[in-house]
Amino acid sequence: MPVSISRISFAFLSLVALCQLSCSNETNFKTIPVNYPESKPSDQVDTYWGQKVADPYRWLEDDYSEETKAWVTSQNEVTFGYLEKIPFRQEVRERLEEVWDFERISAPSRHGEYLYFSKNDGLQNQAVIYRKKDSAGESELFLDPNQLSEDGSTSLGGMAFTKSGKLFAYALSVAGSDWRDIYVMDAETKALLTDKVLDAKFTGIAWKGEEGFYYSTYDKPGGSKLSALTNNHKLYYHALGTPQADDKLVFGSDEDPIRYVGAEVTEDGEYLIISAANSTSGNALYIQSLQQTDEPIRPIVSSMDNNHGVLDHQDGELYITTNLNAPNNRLVKTAVTKLDSSQWEDVISEGQFVLEVSKGGGKFFASYLKDAITEVQQVAYSGKMERIIDLPGVGTAGGFSAKKEDEELYYTFTSYISPATSYKYKLSTGESELYFRPDLDFNTDAFESSQVFYTSNDGTKIPLIITHKKGLKLDGKNPTILYGYGGFNISLTPAFSVANTVWLENGGVYAVPNIRGGGEYGEKWHLAGTKLQKQQVFDDFIAAAEYLIEEGYTSSEYLALRGGSNGGLLVGAVMTQRPELAKVALPAVGVLDMLRYHQFTAGAGWGYDYGTADDSEEMFNYLKGYSPLHSLQVGTTYPATLITTADHDDRVVPAHSFKFAATLQQAHAGENPVLIRIETNAGHGAGKPTSKVIEEIADIFSFTWYQMGISYPNL
Repeated sequence: MPVSISRISFAFLSLVALCQLSCSNETNFKTIPVNYPESKPSDQVDTYWGQKVADPYRWLEDDYSEETKAWVTSQNEVTFGYLEKIPFRQEVRERLEEVWDFERISAPSRHGEYLYFSKNDGLQNQAVIYRKKDSAGESELFLDPNQLSEDGSTSLGGMAFTKSGKLFAYALSVAGSDWRDIYVMDAETKALLTDKVLDAKFTGIAWKGEEGFYYSTYDKPGGSKLSALTNNHKLYYHALGTPQADDKLVFGSDEDPIRYVGAEVTEDGEYLIISAANSTSGNALYIQSLQQTDEPIRPIVSSMDNNHGVLDHQDGELYITTNLNAPNNRLVKTAVTKLDSSQWEDVISEGQFVLEVSKGGGKFFASYLKDAITEVQQVAYSGKMERIIDLPGVGTAGGFSAKKEDEELYYTFTSYISPATSYKYKLSTGESELYFRPDLDFNTDAFESSQVFYTSNDGTKIPLIITHKKGLKLDGKNPTILYGYGGFNISLTPAFSVANTVWLENGGVYAVPNIRGGGEYGEKWHLAGTKLQKQQVFDDFIAAAEYLIEEGYTSSEYLALRGGSNGGLLVGAVMTQRPELAKVALPAVGVLDMLRYHQFTAGAGWGYDYGTADDSEEMFNYLKGYSPLHSLQVGTTYPATLITTADHDDRVVPAHSFKFAATLQQAHAGENPVLIRIETNAGHGAGKPTSKVIEEIADIFSFTWYQMGISYPNL
C-alpha cells in the first residue's frame, strides 16, 4: 500500500523538529572545557601535637605577593571565561536588574526635628540617607554615599546622632573592609567638621553629650592590614575639635588584651556602658558615671561566661538583658548601687522561646522567636505585659525602638515571599498603620512558604521553611537551593530576598533549615553545634537535604548547597563528607582552613564556637577531621563548585577560599567544574554595591542552572 506524500512530509517534519530540540539541548548544555591554572605546591609542613600536616598552598596567604596576585588573575580569567559561555547568563542578569529596580525605603527614626530614613531608587549602588519634618512631609537629601567613590564601593558602616540631633557622626568603609574612618557633620547645615578618626574597626559610635564620642579599634597590625592578626581591641574617646593623636584611651591595655570592646551611653546620658569579650559569645560588662570627672570604671559582670547588655537606665536602676541562668534570655533590673548579679530582679522572666528586648516610648518590646517566627509583646517597665502586637502575617518583625518621649515608632515586617514593609505603631492604642510597601515586579500571590519539621540523625526535630511556586509538582526535578548557617548563636528568620525572586519564578525551591549552632532555640541550641559538637551542624544540614529528596521536592541532580562565612564552612564540610549529595556546591567567603583560621585578623575570637588546633590534641584531631581544606581526597568526584570570595575580605580572609580552590582543583575527578570567583574592591559582604551584588548573583544562578541542565527561562 503506497504511503501518501502528506504522511511522509509530516513524519519528516516531526523528525526535524525532534532533532532540533535535541540538538538545541546538546548545544545549550554541552560540557564547557576548563583548563585550571597551575597552583604550584610548596613543601610547607606544620607539626601539631606530634602530627605532621602539609600546607602546600601556604604562599596564597600572602595577599600582597605578586605570586598571589597572578594566581588570582589567572583563576578569574578561567572562571569568567567559563561563565561567559553559559548562553543565558546575560538574560539572568537583565532579569535581576528588572526585578531589583524598585524603590526601597527603610522605616524612619527621629533625631531632633527630623525623621531620617534610607532610600534606594532601585539600582543605586548604595542607599541614600534622607530626612523630613514629619511622616507626610517633603523629603530632603541628607547624605549620599554614592558620591564618595566612582564604583559605589564606599559604604556607610555605622552612624550616630547626638541626643539633640544637632551633630551626626558616620563611619565609612572602603571596598567592603571592616576598617572604618569616622567623620562628623553639623546635621543642621550638613557641613563637615574638621574631626576625623581613621582606622576604627568593629566599632560603634557613642556620643557623650555634644562634646565627643567613644569608638573602638585595634593597634595597627604588623604585616597586611587585611589579614594580620588583630587581638588587642581598645576603647577611645575623641573630643571634638582635637586631633586623633590626642584621643584618650578609656579601656583596654597591652597587659590584658581583649579581642572585642564596645561602648554605649545610656539614653539619659548619665552612664557609659562598656562590653568586653574574648569570643563571639559571652561578655563582661562595666559602667562609668559621666556626671563626675574621673569617675572610676566599675564592673557589673566580670565573667565572660554569659551574654549581657544594658538596655536602659531609669531612676537609678539599670535594665539588663542576660542569659545568665536563662539560656533563652531574660530582662532584669538592679540598682546602680547594687550591681552584683545576686541582686538582680526579673522584669521579664525566661520563657519557652528565645527573647530579645528593645525599648521606645517608655515601653519595652519583648520579641519572641517561636520556631523562627516572630511574636512581639508590649511590656511596661514594671514587667506587666500590656498587649501582643497584631503583626500582618507569619514572618519576621523588627525595629521596635524609639526615644523615650516618642509616642509612636516604626517597625518592619518581612517573610520569604513578602518584601520588607514598614508600619507606624501608636504606643497608646497598639494600632499599626501601613507606612511604606514596596512595589516590585514579583507576584507574591503565586508563591507559598511553609514550615515543616524533619528528623535529624539523632532524632532531634529541626524546623525547615520551604518556599516555591504554588502547585509545585513533587517529582524530584525541581532546582533547589538548600541554604544554611548553623553557628554563632545567629538565627535564620524569614526574610525577603530580591535575588531569590528570580530563582523562585524560574521554578526553583528555596529551603532554609534552622540547624543547631544557631540561636533559634536559645543557648542550648547554640552550644549543641559548637566545638566537639560541630559535626551535628553538618548532620542536621545533610538530614535537611535528605528530607527534600525523600519528599520529592528535588533530587541530588537538582540540589545546590549554599552558605556564606560560617555557612561557607557548612557547605565545604558537607560537600567533602557527602560529595554525592548535591549537584552543586556554593561556598561563599567560607572558613575553610580550620587549623589556621585563628591566625588571621579577629579569627581567634571564633574559638568559642570552633575551638582551636592549639587547645588540645583532641580538639586538633576533631578540627582536622572536618576541616574542608584537609578533607579533600584525591580522585574523588566533587559537586560542580563555584567558590566566591573577595580581595578585601578582612573578616574571613580570602586565603581560606584560595587554598581550598587550589586543593580542590588538584584533587577533583570528573567533569564537574570547580571554580573560584574572586570579587575585587569588595569585602565580606556588607556594603557591597548593588551592581556587584547583581553580577555575582547572576553568575551563581547561571552556573547552578547550567550544571542542573535547567534553562533560563525554564518554560
